[in-house]
Amino acid sequence: MMANKKEFTRGFVLILCFLVILGIMFSPIFSGKNALEFSDDLYNSISKESAYYIPAAKKGIEPISGETVDIVLNVDAAQAENTALLYRAAGASAAVENDSLRVSGDLGAVLSACLEDADAMFANNGEALSSKYNLDARLALFNWWSACQAMDKALSKQKQFKLAKAVDLVKKKAVEPAYNYYGIEPQKITERLGIVLFSLVFYVIYTLWYGFSIMFMFEGWGMQLEH
Repeated sequence: MMANKKEFTRGFVLILCFLVILGIMFSPIFSGKNALEFSDDLYNSISKESAYYIPAAKKGIEPISGETVDIVLNVDAAQAENTALLYRAAGASAAVENDSLRVSGDLGAVLSACLEDADAMFANNGEALSSKYNLDARLALFNWWSACQAMDKALSKQKQFKLAKAVDLVKKKAVEPAYNYYGIEPQKITERLGIVLFSLVFYVIYTLWYGFSIMFMFEGWGMQLEH
């Protein structure tokens, strides 16, 4: 038996309207994108400027300038030769040995070259990397990420923790943000303040809308929340 038909109908109408709006949100009405894709692009573009840590990373590696290393890296065999190109372009020696890569040279110079490439990618200048290494720009930066990961492990194994920390800094503060934000045009939040405020207010109202519609339907059935 329905305890309160009017209450149930109110909740049912609300949930139907909620689903209609949800369907519209998943339609490609924002220049070929749905609402979720549009909002994702919006917040990525706004957050890009605040994720630019490359100048700080350049300062962070200054203490290891001139530090030489001789390490063996475990890298994917399919990527070994392309990864070797990165080191050679940075002035280091890199030789593929079976399933590993032997690298020797100035670690500071290697990390500086890595930062230079990351900076170009962060500025959406993928052509700088593709012409330099004759590789897809994203693949080249991914190879840098893999190289940093392998260097971190190899240096830590040699107990050269200061050098490993510098490599990890470059990987996390430069390579990863540059890869993730590549292709995204930065915007200031002040330029899109209206749509940002609308999206935040809409999210709160839309969430409450769903909650109240369910509550009205359950109350209409005669279900009550009690202490």
